[in-house]
Amino acid sequence: MITGMHAVIFTTDADADRTFFRDVLEFPSVDAGGGWLIFALPPAELAAHPAEENGRHELYLMCDDVNATVAELSARGAEIPGPVKDEGFGLLTAIRLPGDGCLGCTSPSTRRRWPHRRRDLRAVVARLLGRKT
Repeated sequence: MITGMHAVIFTTDADADRTFFRDVLEFPSVDAGGGWLIFALPPAELAAHPAEENGRHELYLMCDDVNATVAELSARGAEIPGPVKDEGFGLLTAIRLPGDGCLGCTSPSTRRRWPHRRRDLRAVVARLLGRKT
């Protein structure tokens, strides 16, 4: 039975990106050994889109209000390389990672039809560490 998803971001500066996830995005983490941080993520969804060739994958962070999220992350030092755009399915922008990659950031209109169960990420990390919350 599938119990979750593990996403991997390949980057030329893994330490800087891990610091960004921890300090700017404030994702809770566990140290898998030697400072190798594994981050707890919010609930996820998966989509398959048609493409001309295989091998391309994208990762989007979802939020309730993309404009408020952009303002908050910018205040913490995140670079937002372009404006928020209405793409029809929702509002979309990107967040530049220190390793020069980008994550999408979206406030999808489809969330109104697909209510995600919210979970306290700190509780998830505590459970991973075997601690009571």
